[in-house]
Amino acid sequence: MKAQSIQATTGAPSAPLRPLTAAQRVVADCFAAGDIRLDGQRPWDIRVKDDRFPARVLAHGTLGLGESYMDGWWDCDDLDGMCFRALRAKLTKHVALNLHMLVATGASLLFNLQSRARARVVGKRHYDLGNDFFEAMLGPTMQYSCAYYNGADDLTAAQRSKMDLISRKLGLKPGMRLLDIGCGWGSLAKHAAENYGCRVVGVTISAEQKAYAENLCRGLPAEIRLQDYRTIQEPFDRIVSVGMMEHVGFKNHRTFMQVARRCLRAGDLFLCHTIGDSISAVRPDPWIARHIFPNSMLPSAAQIAYAAEGQFIIEDVHNFGAYYDRTLLAWEKNVQQAWPWFKEHYGERFLRMWRYYLLGCAGAFRARSIQLFQCLLSADGVLGGYVGPR
Repeated sequence: MKAQSIQATTGAPSAPLRPLTAAQRVVADCFAAGDIRLDGQRPWDIRVKDDRFPARVLAHGTLGLGESYMDGWWDCDDLDGMCFRALRAKLTKHVALNLHMLVATGASLLFNLQSRARARVVGKRHYDLGNDFFEAMLGPTMQYSCAYYNGADDLTAAQRSKMDLISRKLGLKPGMRLLDIGCGWGSLAKHAAENYGCRVVGVTISAEQKAYAENLCRGLPAEIRLQDYRTIQEPFDRIVSVGMMEHVGFKNHRTFMQVARRCLRAGDLFLCHTIGDSISAVRPDPWIARHIFPNSMLPSAAQIAYAAEGQFIIEDVHNFGAYYDRTLLAWEKNVQQAWPWFKEHYGERFLRMWRYYLLGCAGAFRARSIQLFQCLLSADGVLGGYVGPR
């Protein structure tokens, strides 16, 4: 059912406004703190299409906000701009703690949501969606992480720049044995083998990624395995992990670092590239965890440092999260252009979910609410200090 205008905008209303309900007033006031109007006329204002929207947001918080968008209860022309304003104004702090948040927090504290048994859930539900879909979204590099737009003009060039930045930070050389933890579709493994002469072992928990990566790296000294990172026991000269620590979970941060340390030869380097939270959290974002990345949890800089303590020397931390805004917008544009080929298979609700994910995250990075950390760690400390490229 279509809601009448909840908040008056400039000019005379076309029809008399009915009195606001208590839920409508609370939600309208909350969004107003971020200069977002309900039924306003600006691109970042929310157009309410269902009267049940305010009550759902109050009952379920950010989970209700995302799911009501998926269900078509509201729309917004500038979704990333709306999310940017909401997060910049820290509107989530105004949302009362509800049962869903309590359950999510309790589950994270009581259970290891990223145990070996649960770890493959994200592979099956997200990364195995279909290589054709991810090809359309990510472009030819198949890099599902923040691009490096320093001097690069488009997504493909920026992703190649990112892979080369990682390679140069690690000081890759011919003959080095490189471990890629969470190798995705294999493009970084291919880059290191093809351009730097490395012998690469890449591990993933996605069967679809493994099949794609093996084909991509055919003829190169690169082995792709369907393997949990916790089972790796071999020695390597360098280790890289891009977009993997977000799936590790705070209960396993220490284990993740211990695995990397036991596999790294003395004096060598480990580069960990991860989205990071600005605060240390013990529960995942409820909407992201339910609909996009099951059991995911962003590490904070403090959690990364604590996990590395006694295992590694942190040589360098490079935060270029502002580039993720541009990366996500490029991915969303690619999805929109390719949607006619996927619409019948995935459906309209999937598209709304995916747009909310990509554009909402773009707004979050623009607001500097979440970060992108490239952490360069050494096994025993680089003598004389580490000076890396930017």
